[in-house]
Amino acid sequence: MRSRRTIQAVEAHTEGLPVRVVTGGVAPLPGATMAERRERFIAERDDLRRFLVNEPRGHGTLSGAILQPATRPDADWGVLFIEVTGVLPMCGAGTMAVATVLVETGMVEVSEPVTEVRLDTPVGLITVRVEVQDGEARSATIVNVPSFLLAADASVEVPGLGSVTYDMAYGGNFYAIVDAESLGLEVERGSAARLTEAGTAIMRAIERDARPVHPVTGYAGCEHVVFLAPGSDAQRSRHALINSPGWLDRSPGGTGTSARMAQLHARGQLGIGDAFVNESFIGTSFTGRLVEETREGGVRAVRPEVTGRAWITGTAEFLLDPADPFPHGYTVE
Repeated sequence: MRSRRTIQAVEAHTEGLPVRVVTGGVAPLPGATMAERRERFIAERDDLRRFLVNEPRGHGTLSGAILQPATRPDADWGVLFIEVTGVLPMCGAGTMAVATVLVETGMVEVSEPVTEVRLDTPVGLITVRVEVQDGEARSATIVNVPSFLLAADASVEVPGLGSVTYDMAYGGNFYAIVDAESLGLEVERGSAARLTEAGTAIMRAIERDARPVHPVTGYAGCEHVVFLAPGSDAQRSRHALINSPGWLDRSPGGTGTSARMAQLHARGQLGIGDAFVNESFIGTSFTGRLVEETREGGVRAVRPEVTGRAWITGTAEFLLDPADPFPHGYTVE
């Protein structure tokens, strides 16, 4: 077989979200930190992301993670998170998949009943506690970055929807949190296309008129919209999560769960240590709790923990034939 590129990966899913964990074939990327590596990757190596997530090797709802040597001595591995959107600063579901893969493939030292995996990510050090039984990863709990409510009861004019009220919260990425019923939307099977269209329109409007900016890192942009289903409260929420450039997340969203808990805490509805269950569009769920109050650049924040499950679905080796007319894959949008 002829190949100009050979990439090894372990395929997994986290509560329904497909995650491709790249374990081999990618040399160490330049950069003193994972944040710097992310910027260099975006500027110089986006062909590799497209090769992995676009058709014919990938698809429009695929998430991924590229393992790298850590840039800091207190981490086991470095990680870059990729998907059709681009290169994310953080992905909770992807982190759970990475930790599960590292444990079940023996790429970290495993101890029972809990193995602690420390990941060097673009947003900093993320610790994952993996529950292990008979060598099997049963669940993964991430200790996430400080999360906060940036804006409450904001509004934006959206073509086709009119004035849309939302809360903007951060949990590793920015999320616009919207009451679905207020827009006449149903969070039910059969409504995915309409939810995706509405969420994409809201993201575009926010990017145009009220682009959120992190007060410390400068990370900017809203690439996620959460549509809350009727009956959602501080104990249990059900939602549809729409991601840029326009696809419905199958998982409950790890950074989205963190953002939702930060929103509820800021509104006085969720206390430190209280359990919170966040249910996805397909019925899977993450369980979260807030560990402590903190501050992020002068903004009142909280540090969340989020627990979910991931399962390995296969292994793969991806090749690039020199004659392939689509060396970077393709999209049809």
